[in-house]
Amino acid sequence: MKRLLSVMVLGALMNAPAAFAAVSEELVQQLLDRLEAQEKRIAELEKATQKTQDEVAEQKQVVAKATAQPAVAAPAASSWTDKVSLKGDLRVRYENIDDESATDERNRERIRARLGVIARPQDNLELGLRLTTTDNNDPRSSNQTIGNGNSSKEFALDLAYFRWTALQGLNISGGKFQNVLYRPGQQGLLWDSDWNPEGFGLNYVNGPFFANAIGVWLESDSNKTEEFTWGGQLGAVIPFAEDARLTAGVGYYNFNTEGKGAFYGSATNFLGNSYDPLTNTFLYNYEEIEAFAELGLKVAGLPLGIYAEFVKNTDADEYDTGWVAGAQLGAAKARGSWQISYAYQDLEADAVYAGLTDSDFAGGKTDNKGHRLQGAYALSDKWNVALTYLMNEAAVDTGAGLDYDRFQLDMNFKY
Repeated sequence: MKRLLSVMVLGALMNAPAAFAAVSEELVQQLLDRLEAQEKRIAELEKATQKTQDEVAEQKQVVAKATAQPAVAAPAASSWTDKVSLKGDLRVRYENIDDESATDERNRERIRARLGVIARPQDNLELGLRLTTTDNNDPRSSNQTIGNGNSSKEFALDLAYFRWTALQGLNISGGKFQNVLYRPGQQGLLWDSDWNPEGFGLNYVNGPFFANAIGVWLESDSNKTEEFTWGGQLGAVIPFAEDARLTAGVGYYNFNTEGKGAFYGSATNFLGNSYDPLTNTFLYNYEEIEAFAELGLKVAGLPLGIYAEFVKNTDADEYDTGWVAGAQLGAAKARGSWQISYAYQDLEADAVYAGLTDSDFAGGKTDNKGHRLQGAYALSDKWNVALTYLMNEAAVDTGAGLDYDRFQLDMNFKY
């Protein structure tokens, strides 16, 4: 179109009146050449413009596709399963008791079942709740005897606690919590393994040194015989070889029981501690000084623990000391592993508050001495079979001395 317009203009100039006759053919040719060059330039510019427009359109399409893709989801909040876990165990037991003070031997089948829920709502806080089988809400035993016409078995609140990491190395527990005190060889000279304190507990570790403390209500109701017990331990863990370390420490515990009645069971349930039979009240407080040591090392690739513990009640006039010593070789944890152990205990009548000592040894009373033999074999990582044999003597100091033998065969499962 532009070329036709140019030719028409030139034609008009060539046919114009005489005033234009002087225009030479050479000049006309120059004009034509210039117009042709301009046309080429215009065509090139139009082509470049079209290319730019195509590129812009293509970029718009890319952007449109990108915006059409679903947005990347923000990281989801942690699932409740990351904060809450279940933990439990089951023990099935056959037990034989040969008590010289009883007419006949006793045989029974028992179970212990526990199920706990543990929540960690934040990094430094743990909350726990656990239910367990129970027999009359015994504070030292979660066993339930099978039978009674296959009746349903009772469950009770076993744990209900918080555990707060207040500072690095410092943990504070409260509610009904697992015992925070160190027990050499896991023995029950002072504390039964099933006892869960009610009150507050503290653990502190700084390098090789540690401190444990408890404040426990044996009875918190002022309408009853109120009693708050407290105490703690100071100790250190000292490594002295590649696979050997010594754990040692001292402790003190205060039970303000003098003149008060029994805290669990019948009015005369003093379990070997001295009491006034006229008023049914404790004769002494239990101001217990404890010393302990445990050596851990390896022998032929197996863990070996050798331990000893001593306790003395500074408030009693007599029968005021107790001790235990023993050793354990191996650990029945992984499949195919095993362990054996032996301990000897001598616990006088008023050495410790009897309501918390081992419930199996000599029938769960003080004023005893004797042997404990144990062995276990792991059938899997979560299942082991164990044997315990107690050869004890009861009423050693305050009575005639009676034989008390106890045999236990356990199947233990964890999940």
